Amino acid sequence: MPQLPPIADLVVETTGWGFFLCTQKEVRAGRKGDFLALTLADRTGQIQARVFDQVDRFRQEFDAGEFVRAEARVDSFNGHPQLIVSSIRRVNAAQDATQGFRDEDLIPSAPRPIDDMWRELHAVVAEVGNDFVRVLLARVLADHETALREWPAAKQIHHAYRGGFLEHILQMAIVGRQVARAYEADADLVVAGAILHDIGKLQELQYELGATSYTRDGNLIGHIGLGLILVRETTHGIAGFPSELRARIEHLVMSHHGTREHGSPVEPKTIEAFILSAVDDLDARINQVRQALAAIPAGEEFTDWHRRLERVLYRGPQ
Repeated sequence: MPQLPPIADLVVETTGWGFFLCTQKEVRAGRKGDFLALTLADRTGQIQARVFDQVDRFRQEFDAGEFVRAEARVDSFNGHPQLIVSSIRRVNAAQDATQGFRDEDLIPSAPRPIDDMWRELHAVVAEVGNDFVRVLLARVLADHETALREWPAAKQIHHAYRGGFLEHILQMAIVGRQVARAYEADADLVVAGAILHDIGKLQELQYELGATSYTRDGNLIGHIGLGLILVRETTHGIAGFPSELRARIEHLVMSHHGTREHGSPVEPKTIEAFILSAVDDLDARINQVRQALAAIPAGEEFTDWHRRLERVLYRGPQ
């Protein structure tokens, strides 16, 4: 049996085996009995999978959050590829390495190397002219390095993959700095807002091996409140940090969703806050567009209807 290609390249009616990360596993009742509903992922994307035979046996073979080896046929369901799994088990890393198993191939990740983005973010912070802002940002990067490098920016809407948080704040910092300079606004404040606006997500979300869930604090408080607490505690630990500057940075965190209808406790009241909210929305939307365009089957020019963007998207002929 041949090895299946990456998820992004799967073709209907192909049969083979492959390594995947199981991000979701659920037993469901069907017309012919229980079946396993799975979400399997690799670096290139994710796919729905179903186990209809020997369910009692295979449900014990692995858990969500584990790497698996599956034998399957690629089927089509509602116009999208789906795996019909005939055999599945958890990976034995030592044994399966001889067949090419590498965990880094199976975790959906940002397209750019994380080390490159991390160095670039430090370079952006080093160019901040305000000493207090630069110290604040350097301290946050040092205190939260592991999560900042690995966390997704969201559970599913945008940048929802390893390194997505870093990709999002870096792009926002670069674009926001340019926009601030064009409008003669405070570029240091906008860079601070870009890096700190979603910092509460490091406590709102729990992320492990490609699986993202909400923490207790995430459910009860939310990332905006958690971000406000983190920023205030960090500024209080910096001797002489100006209270007016602290309030302006906290306002960026509190208002970055733009409107109360979109979840901001307060709406933007400074030029920097307007810029930050607009850049945040733009970067999130562009990421959704890119993800949708990348998922278009070969030979197609348009996406399916995108529910969140409320339109079809055009890629053009390939």
